[in-house]
Amino acid sequence: MNDVSETGIVCDCGTPAGTIPDAESRTWSLRKYLACLVPALAVWVVIYHFLGPASHWLTCTLLRLSPASRLGSAVEFFIFEVPKVLLLLTLVVFGVGIVRSFFTPERTRRMLAGKREAVGNVLAGTLGIVTPFCSCSAVPLFIGFVTTGVPLGVTLSFLISAPMVNEVALVLLYGLFGWKVAAIYLSTGLVIAIVSGWVIGRLHLESWVEAWVYETPVGAAAMEEEKITLAARFHLGLEAVRDIVAKVWPYMVGGIAVGAGIHGYVPQDVMSHIMGKQWWAVPAAVALGIPMYSNAAGIIPVVEALLGKGAALGTVLAFMMAVIALSLPEFIILRKVLKPRLIAVVIGVVGVGIVIVGYLFNFLPLHQIVAAGLAHP
Repeated sequence: MNDVSETGIVCDCGTPAGTIPDAESRTWSLRKYLACLVPALAVWVVIYHFLGPASHWLTCTLLRLSPASRLGSAVEFFIFEVPKVLLLLTLVVFGVGIVRSFFTPERTRRMLAGKREAVGNVLAGTLGIVTPFCSCSAVPLFIGFVTTGVPLGVTLSFLISAPMVNEVALVLLYGLFGWKVAAIYLSTGLVIAIVSGWVIGRLHLESWVEAWVYETPVGAAAMEEEKITLAARFHLGLEAVRDIVAKVWPYMVGGIAVGAGIHGYVPQDVMSHIMGKQWWAVPAAVALGIPMYSNAAGIIPVVEALLGKGAALGTVLAFMMAVIALSLPEFIILRKVLKPRLIAVVIGVVGVGIVIVGYLFNFLPLHQIVAAGLAHP
């Protein structure tokens, strides 16, 4: 479902997980879905395989641009990356749509209620990766969690993990850079979410939650979800592709256009100086990322271009995490339930965690991993 919240922010959360398809979609059998999806996957593989030669032919032969020129380099980057990222995005959104059908918000709330804080932080951070979440659902999720006994720190581990360890970003990073860079993003993002929630829980800041939240009556337990068939889960995956990709692609194309400009026109020594390993580069990247509003599909192509121009991995990783996890629009929405002091604490704790991660990866010998990722097909 894609809604515009009261703040005017477009939310692209797709079809709600666990939503049972209508009667018309139920007439599709599993065999019919497989008969369509298997050939579609084969076509996907063929197109993906020939993207490199096709983009080079279009740039050099059809447009008659030299790939060594700034314009030719930027154009070839754009022509190659748009279909590549779109193909990866379509595949991952379909897969995530299926996975999310197993994890409804109500089921997640039941899993977290009553858990000890340390165990709950780890479980909440992990569930945040796969549970349906968007800015428009932050307030009802927060209220539902804290009013049913989920500790504040555990709730915040979930709310930090859900946008930070973004499954779209994870798969796009895997497709663009390989599994090592994707694993770095997954592990560091998860650790930040778990530790941040635990630290905030130790501070006992429940009084910094708006009082009306705790006065909200706990609703009756939701009925057990109707059992969903595999064919229905395929339908939910296709619905997610239709809903999410339709909303995300303009950000994706915009991000690739910015990345193409960086790739073609920004000298390598300039980018390595601005986003290098200087002591001030990581906090500056985090400060720059907080007020920006983008999603994973829009920021990953920029990340690819920055790394290709010699920017340091830790600095770029910190910038990406700040854009995704410390999204200003999300905190504007959470202001309905959190007092400004608690919002400042969350931003501070998560921001410090991101800065530490940035410094850590800037001073680890990871340039071989980045170089191998940039050459990843």
